[in-house]
Amino acid sequence: MTSTLHRLLSAALLLTGLNAMAIEEPKFTVLAKDGAIEQRQYAPFLVAEAVVEGDMDEASNRGFRLIADFIFGNNQAPDIPGKASSSAKIAMTAPVTVMPDAPSQKIAMTAPVTVAPADPGASPMTGNRWRVHFVMPSQYTLATLPKPKNPAVTLREVPAKRYAVLTYSGFNTESRVQQRTEELRAWLQARQLSPLGPAQLARYDPPWTLPMWRRNEIMFEIATPGSP
Repeated sequence: MTSTLHRLLSAALLLTGLNAMAIEEPKFTVLAKDGAIEQRQYAPFLVAEAVVEGDMDEASNRGFRLIADFIFGNNQAPDIPGKASSSAKIAMTAPVTVMPDAPSQKIAMTAPVTVAPADPGASPMTGNRWRVHFVMPSQYTLATLPKPKNPAVTLREVPAKRYAVLTYSGFNTESRVQQRTEELRAWLQARQLSPLGPAQLARYDPPWTLPMWRRNEIMFEIATPGSP
């Protein structure tokens, strides 16, 4: 068997296995749909988050490694009476989220990989400090979730929020992410809706996924009708 054929078969097996896996995602309700854009109401969820420096790809990879290290066992499980303390493996969820972070901001606590500008009114998805976070499985609360041993990883609860979400496939270059961000921003402006925060880039698939099967989303938080 040639090496090329072997790689193709291996990739096919990986993709088949991935499609067969049930990966948990944050719970949401679709309120309205317009082509590739949805308005969603998300339930509260927990996230593990790291703030890292570099360009978007470099920061995404560095943040991913930090949080993957946490969920794969570099953590301290809550104390249980009569049982020795230990670490725990935490199930992988989707998406992974990356967003720009203002240099003066502190990490509060930490939903898909998401990327967003530090300035809510800014257009570019650029920066040198980024927040990367994973959504934690819904079985946990802050009290029961294992605590990171690495201080670079923090935990927080994200309250219920409403988002406008644009879904697309393919690779994520900075220019393509910017194009999709502006597309969603224009959609919001046409409907007199204002983003409440920076855009977020959510990525749902492992790096070996072929471009046409990748699921990416640009997300803007928007106000709930009737809210001040």
